[in-house]
Amino acid sequence: MHYVYNKKTNLLEHGAPRDGVLDRPDPNLFRDQFPYDEVPKTVFNYRRVPMDMPENIWITDTTFRDGQQSREPYTVEQIVHIYKALNRLGGPKGIIRQSEFFLYSKRDREACIKCLELGYQFPEVTGWIRASKKDFQMVKELGLKETGILVSCSDYHIFLQMKKNRRQAMEDYLAVVRECIETGVRPRCHLEDITRADFYGFVVPFVTELMNLAKETGIPVKIRACDTMGYGVTFPGTVMPRSVQGVVYNLTHHANVPHEMLEWHGHNDFYRSVTNASNAWLYGASGVNTSLFGIGERTGNTPLEAMVFEYAQLRGTLDGMNPHVITELAEYYEKVIGYHIPPMTPFVGKNFNVTRAGIHADGLLKNEEIYNIFDTTKILNRPWRVIISNTSGVAGITHWMNSFYEKTFDKKDAAVLLVKDWVDSQYENGRITLISDEEMATVTKLALEEALTIE
Repeated sequence: MHYVYNKKTNLLEHGAPRDGVLDRPDPNLFRDQFPYDEVPKTVFNYRRVPMDMPENIWITDTTFRDGQQSREPYTVEQIVHIYKALNRLGGPKGIIRQSEFFLYSKRDREACIKCLELGYQFPEVTGWIRASKKDFQMVKELGLKETGILVSCSDYHIFLQMKKNRRQAMEDYLAVVRECIETGVRPRCHLEDITRADFYGFVVPFVTELMNLAKETGIPVKIRACDTMGYGVTFPGTVMPRSVQGVVYNLTHHANVPHEMLEWHGHNDFYRSVTNASNAWLYGASGVNTSLFGIGERTGNTPLEAMVFEYAQLRGTLDGMNPHVITELAEYYEKVIGYHIPPMTPFVGKNFNVTRAGIHADGLLKNEEIYNIFDTTKILNRPWRVIISNTSGVAGITHWMNSFYEKTFDKKDAAVLLVKDWVDSQYENGRITLISDEEMATVTKLALEEALTIE
């Protein structure tokens, strides 16, 4: 064990391991945490690491890479449209910093070129390729300055998939990164399956070598910490390798990765992608990698739109981002691409700021702050709405009529009560479905005509 004096904290601290890669004849699969025939275990050792929020944080996008691994490919026109929207969403400060593209099909290359021709500074167009010199040359010929390279880091991948040992894997990876640098392209190393990896036995020694290579060549090497299976957790005092804050701390503190060179990429297998990404920011990663609406392999990636609002909550400002574009993109996906967004999806689902409950509608009529998360009309260009059901009550019907006709009906108005009687009769006679806006419009028109005769 050795100690180093940290000028940032002014404390003597436990130094990084100095033994290099700890080779072993068999893989460390962390069976105490990942038994496979049981649910994974969350284990605590009560060790905590300090928050270390970077001065600058940002969002990166994988809609055109990981986002295309779980759905039919986008057309060139769709990619260009979405890319333009990401530019507007990210705002003048470029909070959406980069977007990565597949480069193997003619369609993907054409889309990449068309996006480059737009000349936007943000999001920067980057690649994702196999680790080969031929592919690096293709990246350079397209005019890209950065590309992702897969460098799987858990023994699950090194031993079980690649059939190598740790030293062989590290030497192969370093050779590939050198080739990338020699081609004149910045490497972004995707450390796949980092939340099942042996940190002190492989990750820290390997990443330390990457940082040494960056120092030696003068070419920055970016590290993407990939929670490939969504195993990351953020409870204080959880053991490695599942601790998100532990992963980020080890990379910045022991492997000396600069904040701006560290990025988190998470999946949502255990419903933790947003929380994990936010914690990666809090503990030292400048970048979090996302995809629009969380579309990605298996359960998906961290939703881009979610991190827009996480950013705003953590920083106290949207920093020029334009969230109206989120609503525009949701409509584009539904109407043009034909992708169905689950209705309960936060910020973009059709029901996210809709109520069916009469008591909620009554509260919203008195003051919308009671049941609306924020001014969704101002921030997302999405006014809150009421959908009529058997629980909507007179308050819900009143709000629906006010919204549809842009008038100010009172809960005691004759037309409102006539519509309420009709709605009640529907459900008394066995109806179980919601009442559509079209039905409500027809019934309300008749009720308004009848109310005039009553008056």
